[in-house]
Formats: sequence, structure tokens, C-alpha cells
Amino acid sequence: MNNLLVLIQCKDRVGLVTNITRVLAQHQLNIIAMREFVDEVEQKFFTRIECSGTVEDYKILKEELLSSLPIAADVHLIPKAEKSIALLVTKEFHCLADILVRAHFKTLGAEVKCVIGNHETLKEFAEKFDVPFFYVSHEDKSKADFENEITNLLSNYQLDYIVLAKFMRILSPAFNAQYTHKIINIHHSFLPAFIGASPYKQAFERGVKIIGATAHFVTNNLDEGPIISQQTIHVNHTYDAKQMAVAGREIEKAVLSKALEQVLEDRVFVSGNKTIVFE
Repeated sequence: MNNLLVLIQCKDRVGLVTNITRVLAQHQLNIIAMREFVDEVEQKFFTRIECSGTVEDYKILKEELLSSLPIAADVHLIPKAEKSIALLVTKEFHCLADILVRAHFKTLGAEVKCVIGNHETLKEFAEKFDVPFFYVSHEDKSKADFENEITNLLSNYQLDYIVLAKFMRILSPAFNAQYTHKIINIHHSFLPAFIGASPYKQAFERGVKIIGATAHFVTNNLDEGPIISQQTIHVNHTYDAKQMAVAGREIEKAVLSKALEQVLEDRVFVSGNKTIVFE
């Protein structure tokens, strides 16, 4: 028996659950788990359904589901399979290390196909896990040339997501457009506070009593993409910016790990600039 995920978002109306479950039953698919949510403001319906059974023809199943739903419904049928990701890094190791260890012990839910860094600092570490590391310098070249080198490397793999594991470079709209809602970033701040560079310095200067981290999808608006996961920890007046950064590394790892778990298990729907996350 194959496991299948059915992800649907569409305009809300009466009878959607009945229509969807009827189509699945007609295809001899057994529902193992089903979660649904209605955004009453936007009048949008979201559901994530885990099924068991064998699908004879995915195209027919999708067409029948679409015919039972409002116009412009978004339907995804996802067979159970391990995802593939690539990591982009700079010099900081903590997020990369956490991901590679999880991948090594098969608890990540994805295979790390490669690591690309704009410094060679983490090359030796990545290669200890038998993960290919590619160095692409951002110096002495245009942003377009830098990003084209990265794109050419990524194109060698069938990737589901790209993870910015402390990749301290701003990507261009042209690059982002190739991977809409497929690039995940960890930002060392509880967004929307302290966008951009040096958020711990900004937090220290503001005298905040909590610091946090935010994992989000990358868009063309810096650090303003749909938020996947966030956490905070308490600090006090004794913390300087450097101590905040040290404390923040642990929460950055935890938030990125949680976000990857949710995304890789297909629990995240993007709706406008927000997400619906079925925990």
C-alpha cells in the first residue's frame, strides 16, 4: 500500500469535505488523517489529507478532485518520498551542523544534495558527512554572475527546497523567481522586528527583553516573506550584543529545524504573505 498526501486550497463553500472524501473513496483510498482550516476573512479552505492505497492514475484522480471543487482550486497529490535539499552557507556553522547531523541519522526527512558557500570556511566540515561542497566567491564579480554560478550548480540536482543556513547574502528578484516558495531562510530576529543586518546589535541598542528567530520563505521583500516558524527567549540588561548572538544561535537552530520538519512533511500552505501550518 502506498501512502499519498492530498493538499488542497480553494474558495470555501458548503460540502467540500463531502465532495473530496467521496472522490477519494471512489479511488479506494483510505483516509488515515485529515486536517482542515477555513480562513473566514479570505473565505479560503485548506486541507491536508493522508491516505493509504494505490493510485492507478494520478491525472484522473486530480481531474476528478478539481471537478468537485470551486474554480481555480489548487490540488497537489504527493506520493510518499524523501525530499531533496541544497544548503547555502557563509561562515557560521551551527545551522549547517544541525541539519547535516539530522540528515546523517535519517531524522531530517530529506537528503542534502550539496552545500554551496561563498566562503570556504565550512568546506571541510560538510565533506566529513560526504556532502559535496562548492565554493562560489561573491568577490570581484557582479551579483548576476555570482548568482548564475549558484544556479548552474543547483541545476545539477532535482531539488525540492533550498535552505539558507545562515547565508548572509541578499538574493536578487531574478534568482528568487526561479524558486518561488522554495527558498527557506533563518533570520536571527523575531520578525517583523529588526529586519536586515545586525539584528542583535539593533536589539541591544533598543534594550529588548526578548530575542528570537524566524524561519520564512524568501521573497523579494527583505525578511518579509511568509513566516513558517518563530520562537523567542528572554534576555536582560546584562546581555550585550555579542552575548545575545551566542544565545540566539541555539534558538536559530531550533526554529530552522522546526520549520524544515513542517515544510518537508508538507504541512505548510502559503496563502498570500501568510502561511497555514498544520502542526
